[in-house]
Amino acid sequence: MAEKKELQSILATDCGSTTTKAILIEKQGDTYRLVVRGEAPTTVEAPFEDVTKGVLNAIMEVEELAGRKLLDGDKIIVPQEGDTGVDAYLSTSSAGGGLQMMVTGVVKSMTGESAERAALGAGAIVMDIVASNDKRLPHEKIRRIRDLRPDMILLSGGIDGGTKTHVVELAEIIAAADPKPRLGSSYDLPVIYAGNKDAIPEIKERLEEKSSLVVSENIRPTMERENLMPARHKIHDLFMEHVMAQAPGYKKLMSWTSAPIMPTPAAVGNIIQTIAKQENIQVVGVDIGGATTDVFSVFQDVFNRTVSANLGMSYSVSNVLAEAGLPSVLRWVPIDIDKMELRNRIKNKMIRPTTIPQTLEELVIEQAISREALRLAFEQHKALAVGLKGVQQERTISDTFDQSSSGETLIDLMKLDLLVGSGGVLSHAPRRIQTVAMLLDAFLPEGITQLAVDSIFMMPQLGVLAQVDERAATDVFVKDCLIRLGTAVAPVGKAKEGSVALTGTIQLPSGTETVHMTHGSMKLIPLAVGETAQASLVPQGKLDLGSGPGKGVNVTLTGGIGGIVLDCRGRRPFEIPEDATSRVRKLTEWAEALGLYPNTEAVPV
Repeated sequence: MAEKKELQSILATDCGSTTTKAILIEKQGDTYRLVVRGEAPTTVEAPFEDVTKGVLNAIMEVEELAGRKLLDGDKIIVPQEGDTGVDAYLSTSSAGGGLQMMVTGVVKSMTGESAERAALGAGAIVMDIVASNDKRLPHEKIRRIRDLRPDMILLSGGIDGGTKTHVVELAEIIAAADPKPRLGSSYDLPVIYAGNKDAIPEIKERLEEKSSLVVSENIRPTMERENLMPARHKIHDLFMEHVMAQAPGYKKLMSWTSAPIMPTPAAVGNIIQTIAKQENIQVVGVDIGGATTDVFSVFQDVFNRTVSANLGMSYSVSNVLAEAGLPSVLRWVPIDIDKMELRNRIKNKMIRPTTIPQTLEELVIEQAISREALRLAFEQHKALAVGLKGVQQERTISDTFDQSSSGETLIDLMKLDLLVGSGGVLSHAPRRIQTVAMLLDAFLPEGITQLAVDSIFMMPQLGVLAQVDERAATDVFVKDCLIRLGTAVAPVGKAKEGSVALTGTIQLPSGTETVHMTHGSMKLIPLAVGETAQASLVPQGKLDLGSGPGKGVNVTLTGGIGGIVLDCRGRRPFEIPEDATSRVRKLTEWAEALGLYPNTEAVPV
């Protein structure tokens, strides 16, 4: 068997709903590095209706910037010959609205949620969960399936060897609905069956002629075990074969790529999983967009992804206000502003979604909204990233249907090693320290946590590259994609405002810093990217830094653009004063401590 040729150069694109981004990666010595990046408008809609036009335009910009030939007319030159062409071309896509799915399960809080986790992990937006016990009548379920027109349905239900009745009834509802796919009726809607294996003959009988039925392994073979990967792989395959094949120009694009095209969110999830595995760390990643916010996590080797399809910074900004409530947004605004004026400013953003802040006041308000969008998306993520629901020591058949015992969330902020932010409001904040503040306020990391931001949103391309060459993807992720923001130190527990919260010393390259922090305060200690500091820190009273209440820790702190942030504002609970005067005073005090805005102490960006 011929030895696999080591890749010397990789060209990768991400076809987003509005912009197609292209990056060129080359091997330089022993390591892979980003060379240049280009972008162009996505061309999936009229008048072009051919996604490859936008791809070629983005690649032409890369050609120009890199000063090397990559295209021969409308063809990408593969493999590389001398200084011409590249060894591999890869792509991801969320153009055309991404992958939209419906999932079904017998019990909503058990197989229904397992199906939801399988779909979300594969990069889908889950439009609805139809369950036998969701209190909707059969005709209401049929109407819902017809109205939503998903790209694909994941049908699950029942443990292997268990009852077949309910999952067969769900199949009958899908057959009765006879849904037509969103991107045209020229093909049968893909349905993946991943339920009780004993029901396969009955499922085939009801759905084989009415849909493009694919059978996968049961996602919940026993009450105590989830088996999501086979269904996720099937979702990826069908996404390419059926859904993407209908979008204008995708068949041509698929013929160009060296590996299957991945849905953008699945690719981001893949690089998060890769880095967690390579570095053996617990990671949370977030991508906040104009319409949606995706949260990814790896805890205890378990990957979870959620998409909050109604939380975003432009098109969905009013939904953030509606879900969070005006007081929750207002609590992050360090200026005395009338509630009605704040509401009007947010509504103006919805009317003109592509505008960016022009004044400091507008920036402060936008970043306040982002904190709530991120916080709400993370709350939704924690609710879904759980141990299995419905697993008890003893249970009778009769209480299977009203089983709502929620599993414990897998998200343990005290064990979180790395928090990565991505998306316009985080990646393009005027000062990187503002990104630090948004991540701290929205996620409230506990103990010792490293913070980073995706510099130019290339995580999707690196995610698909990880499928082909893990080392190349990891090299570029660590060296070019991640901008290290620094490390947060946050004691957890209750304490009295003004009481001593944290003491100790930090050995910086420039000398020793003595730490004496009071509860309710923040402090920024400069420590550059690539630098480390040895810290000996003792939380006071009942406060905890990870070793237990009042117990000291000796830890290496990693530097970044923001440096080290000592955050002694409290966790569990974290509180901001409610009356306007005290709130503005407290927020101003924190902003000055970090140097967030121009009228405060200057911080390099």
